[in-house]
Amino acid sequence: MRNPNGHPVVAALLDWAMRPYEPLRDRVVPEATGAVLEVGVGTGLNLGRYDPTTVTSVDAVDPDPHMLSRAEPRAATSPVPVTLHRTGAEDLPFPDDHFDTVVCTFVLCTIPDVHSALVELARVLKPAGRLLYVEHTAADGPIRHAQHLLQPLWGPLSGGCHLARDPGQLLRAAGFEPGPPHGHGRHPLNLAPVWRGDARLSSPR
Repeated sequence: MRNPNGHPVVAALLDWAMRPYEPLRDRVVPEATGAVLEVGVGTGLNLGRYDPTTVTSVDAVDPDPHMLSRAEPRAATSPVPVTLHRTGAEDLPFPDDHFDTVVCTFVLCTIPDVHSALVELARVLKPAGRLLYVEHTAADGPIRHAQHLLQPLWGPLSGGCHLARDPGQLLRAAGFEPGPPHGHGRHPLNLAPVWRGDARLSSPR
């Protein structure tokens, strides 16, 4: 369940916790083109990475006011026009077929109703659009068992993060067809393998 007051401690620590994954952001975010929707913008770590020669605008959403307050300075200095929206991904204030690219980095693990959110992303994405993602995923064997054992403690401490969600499976269930993911192994601070990839609508409208 989402905390309507946000997570000030998680927001304060997020930049530090995400530091090992900066190279992944550098590889994924510049692939965005056209009108971009960034879901779960957090503290705005991606906002300086958009290419102004290929991106026309970024609408960035997040329900957490503490995250958005930290994202504001980065939005103001981004090389592309950025509009921040305080809203969850489950009910987006945008018309159908509106965005060329959706960007999700370490957010599908945290959205409370992730299926509804992905259905919304499919709705607002143009028929030929792309969803670019970097996400951790369920592990195999003993590590997966450890993920489930730690979840009751990890979830409240991390702002609702689920250690063992499978982004590929979730995307397919919501009408996307993920391309081949690119694995990047595990970081000591993360029990789950981390993947980057892109997805398109399975049946373009």
